[in-house]
Amino acid sequence: MGTYYHNIDAKGRLNFPTKLREILGVSFYVTKGLDQPCLTVYSEEEWERLSAKVAAIPEAKGGQIKRWLFSGAGILIPDKQGRVLIPQDLRMFAGLEKDVVVIGANNKAEIWDKTKWDVLNAAFDTKQMLETLEELGF
Repeated sequence: MGTYYHNIDAKGRLNFPTKLREILGVSFYVTKGLDQPCLTVYSEEEWERLSAKVAAIPEAKGGQIKRWLFSGAGILIPDKQGRVLIPQDLRMFAGLEKDVVVIGANNKAEIWDKTKWDVLNAAFDTKQMLETLEELGF
């Protein structure tokens, strides 16, 4: 949970939020966002769960998904200052240059370019969200 505003330094390092590091563990996995131009960060447990689901897709249907998802994935291990090095190809995919937003998103975290995050939130459809919550019984 939470929204955290940070910067990526010239070397591609990000000071990853302490609260999220405590939840995700001593190392965690990062890959391309599945449905948005952001990066998705998983704990080891969640990464294994996702990997198993993707591995179960027959090759004819899932081959491209496997290549796309796993080719850009990496393990993030925070240094003593809590910084993680975001691989350059993933920074390019998500358009991460300087100002970023790290959010908690239920069982994962996401890393967004701040401008893209602001645009996404400005276009947020509250009516659709309320309809979806109503369908779920809220």
